Parts: sequence; structure tokens; C-alpha cells
Amino acid sequence: MDGNKILKKRDEILKEDKWKLHEIYENEELWEEDFISFKKESLKLKDFQGKLQDKEEILKYLEFNEEISRKGEKVYVYAHMKSDEDTQNQENQGRMNKVDSFMAEFGSYNAFFTPELLELKEEFIEDLINNDKRFKIYDFLLKDILKEKKHILTKDMEELLALVSDCLDAPSSVHNMLTNADMTFEEIVDEDGDKVELTEGNYSSFIRSKDRRVRAEAFKKLFKEYKKLENTLATTLTASVKNFNFSAKIRHYDEPLKASLEPNEILVSVYEKAIETINKNISSLHRYVKIKKNLLKLDEMHMYDLYVPVIEVEKEKVEFEEGVKIANEGLKPLGKEYLQIFNEGIKSGWVDIYQNKGKKGGAYSWGGYDTMPYVLLNYNYELNDISTLVHEMGHSIHSYYSRKTQPYYYAGYTLFCAEVASTTNEALLIHYLIDKETDKKKKSFLINQELEQIRTTVFRQLMFAEFELYTHNALNEGKSLTAADYNKKWHDLNKTYFGDDMVIDEEIDIEWSRIPHFYSDFYVYQYATGYAAASAFANSILKGNEESVEKYIAFLKMGGSKYPIDILKIAGVDMTTSKPLEATINRFNELLDMLEKL
Repeated sequence: MDGNKILKKRDEILKEDKWKLHEIYENEELWEEDFISFKKESLKLKDFQGKLQDKEEILKYLEFNEEISRKGEKVYVYAHMKSDEDTQNQENQGRMNKVDSFMAEFGSYNAFFTPELLELKEEFIEDLINNDKRFKIYDFLLKDILKEKKHILTKDMEELLALVSDCLDAPSSVHNMLTNADMTFEEIVDEDGDKVELTEGNYSSFIRSKDRRVRAEAFKKLFKEYKKLENTLATTLTASVKNFNFSAKIRHYDEPLKASLEPNEILVSVYEKAIETINKNISSLHRYVKIKKNLLKLDEMHMYDLYVPVIEVEKEKVEFEEGVKIANEGLKPLGKEYLQIFNEGIKSGWVDIYQNKGKKGGAYSWGGYDTMPYVLLNYNYELNDISTLVHEMGHSIHSYYSRKTQPYYYAGYTLFCAEVASTTNEALLIHYLIDKETDKKKKSFLINQELEQIRTTVFRQLMFAEFELYTHNALNEGKSLTAADYNKKWHDLNKTYFGDDMVIDEEIDIEWSRIPHFYSDFYVYQYATGYAAASAFANSILKGNEESVEKYIAFLKMGGSKYPIDILKIAGVDMTTSKPLEATINRFNELLDMLEKL
């Protein structure tokens, strides 16, 4: 058996292939000391309650809150990343559970700050910002709090909400346990004629199978189990949406969508315009379905045919070192400094590269203000893993720049900007791979890959966004939504988005119940807007304009020091218009033209 197919234990992975978490804490005893001290010292936050009429106390609070939050961030990310590198290690699990159970309590310790600050006269706050140099650094933070004045509750109410936040997340936890732990699926017969138990984990490979019988069987048997629980799953989703709408209402927002967008100064029109733009250009997706149907030589295109590649190429084994070289070529337009940070990050232990027994699946970028921007990978020697590497390193280099340039309070960036840096890297890589490829078959494969990226990240996520808006608005208006209502809406949306060349199988009606992102309200549209912004950056950078790279790096350095729309606008991308999304759809059409000509 190939050695790469035998999953190694954590201690069998080479030291140089693991992330350097010992840079945060050399050993677990030091973590324990910091955790105990964090719990003890964080109680001092309560001492500031009732004293914020004095500007010296406000300053002391802001400085101490930063100090204790940075310590808390370190113990939190270390415990979670240690758990993720080996989830079977009970000591790791214990540390993570300890810190998790305390964090909700920690959130309640400073719940008084914003309500108490808002009891002060606005002139007092403005005087601090304008006439005391020590407060200049807190300018954006304090003005942002003032802006939210009508949505902030009393100290007691804010503390209560902080304490019950865990309970309000219960629908998400229930959905997670139902779909990942309790739900089991029937066996299917795979391509080799063997009986295999269907799971959420292996479904993604079956739905891409060249054997149509396999993908149809996997599709029908997966959604059959969701259908059995449709009433429970409908109730769970309704409860989650109602919890969000409840929070929006008690915070005095006119509508649920505003509760999500207004804190970051994102206009409702940005969300609505994105849905409107995609619907105006939906014929591009219909064209894709038609081309795919023809290329697959199908009489009927079914929902289970959607994910199969239009062309198969032999898998090439790409060693990690080779993957890094390819990534360097793809990211070359970003300039020497960017590539230097990228390569130094890999050499200095940002990345946990390979799979091991018990390691958390998937990939992410994480870390804290005082740590490296770490990357968890599960590198599997495939071309797609290079895309994952540049995606996560895009997040990490964004964090690197923002933490280096911004003070603690502004080093984090909003979700609206979060996917831009990662997707810009992916866009540059796929452009490079398509442009350099001379083999007709491989070029078609790569073109299809980018088409699928746009279909799943832009078209699909905005279909999700349209569904979300429907559920929140209907329940906010006092309507009662049943599984049948959800099913019908989902069916109708699929019909609109995929057009007449797609058979909308009845099994797809229940797909809404499978999507965990619906428990993170109004989150998914940001994948689409993020992709559109990233495409705008990538297109500008690929034109070889030096100013474009400078503006892009300036965007990475801004962190959360301004509102996301303003940050992007300064860097040359105006998300209040439909232009970035239209440009992405133009790229989609361009790729379709290329595919038809090959």
C-alpha cells in the first residue's frame, strides 16, 4: 500500500511539517498559568462599572480591556488549535472545553461598557476624541459606538443577552447534532460494485462520480433521510430565524436584514442589488447548464449531474514543495514583498500541512494579535490543494498585514472583507493555470473549475441569500412557515436559477435543511460580494498596473479601521454599485466562450 494512504498518528508527522504552536506556549503548564491568570484578572473589568463618567477611567478601561482580551485570545486560540491537530487527545479536548465554558461569562463582564458610555453626553465623547491625544487611537471605535446608540440596551439587558447567547444558539447546535451525529444513511453500490455506507463526508465524492447511477443513488438516498426529518428540521430553522428576529426587534431595527448590515454601515441596497443583478443575468447560468448538458451528452440534465466535471483528467500527484512553487508563480503579480511574506510564513511554521489521525478536517486560517497567523491544511497531493493553500494564506497574509499595521482594536476585519483576500489569491492562481496550460483537455478541466467556483460562490450563495431574505421577512411579518413552505420556496428558486434545461428533482426540495450557514444569519451573501470584489482586484492586478498592487496591499493593511464598504472603495472597488458583480458574470461568460471554442 502507498505510504501516503496510511493515515499517520500525530507524533509520526515530521516536526517541520507541523505548525509551531510552541511559539504561543512552550508547554501546557504555561497555558494553564495564563488561563488561571486570565480568569482571575478579567474580574477586574467589573471594577470599572459605574465609573465611566471620568475620562481617566475610560482610558484605563480601554487599555486594560485590550490587555486582558489579548491574553484571553491567546489561551482561546491555542486551546482550539491544539484540539484541532488531534481531536482524539482528551487533554486537548479538556483545555478547549474549559476555555469555551468561560468565554460566555467573560463576555458578560464588560457588557456594561457600551450602555454606560452611551449614558454620557455626545459632546463629552467628541471632546475626548478631538482634544485629548490619548484618545485619538479610539476615534473610530468610539464614533462607531455612538452611531449604534438607539440599538444599545440597558446594562442589565446587555449582560442578560450576553449570558443567554449560548441558549439562543441552541437551534444551530441541534441542527449540527442531528445532521452530523444522529443522522445515518443507507448503503450505496459504488463504481466498483462494492456496498459502501453513505455519509456526509463521502457524499461529495459520490456526487462527482463519472458513473451516473452512483451519483443518482447517492443523491436520492442522502435527501431521503433529510426528508424523513423535514418537520423537525423546519422547526429548528424557524426557531433559529425567530431568535435572530427577536434580537433585531428588541434592538429597535426596522427589519431583520438591517440588524445584520447596519452595524457595519452596509446599505440594504447592497444586499438587494446583488440579488437583483444575479436575477437579471440568470441566463448566463442557464447557458452553463445547457453547455454542460451537451458536453456530458445527456438527454436530461438532473440536479445530481450538476457537480460532475465536464471533462476528466488523470490526477497528478503534486508534492507540497511543488505546490508552493506553483503558488509562487500564480501569485507573482502581487510583487516581491507579498511573495516574501508568503514563503517566510511557510518556512517559519505558520502551516500545519498534512493529515493525521484525529486531525480536524478541512482548512482554515486563524491566530491572534500576538501569534503567527496559523493555517490548518489537510494536504492531499492534488491540484485543488494548491488552491486551498493560496486561499488560506490569503487570509493569513491579510491578518499579518492588518496586525502589523493596525492597533489591537482595529486589527480584525469584518466578514464582508474576510473572503476578499483569500479569493483574490484563488483568482490569480486559476488565471495563471488556465493561461499557461497548452493541453486542450487539461485547459477545459481548469476552465470548468473556475466556472464551478463562480457558480457555487456567486450564483449559489445568492440563491441562498434570496431564500434567507424570504424566511426572515415571512416570520418577521408573523407568518407561519412549515416544511412544505420551505420546500416550495426552495423548489421555485432552483427552477428560476437553473432554467428549462434542468430537471428539478423533487429530492432537491429538502436541500435547504442541509445547509448549516442558514444558522449564521445573512452570512452567505458575503461569499458572493467577496468573490466579486476579489475578481475586481485580480483583474486590475493582472493588467500589470503597479498602482493596483499598492491599492490592494493598502486594503490588506486597513484591517477593520473603517467600515468595509469604505475600505474597499478607498482601494478602488465600489460595492455600492453592481459593477464588481457584473464583471464577475462577464468573466463567467468569457469562460463559457472559451469552453465552447475548445
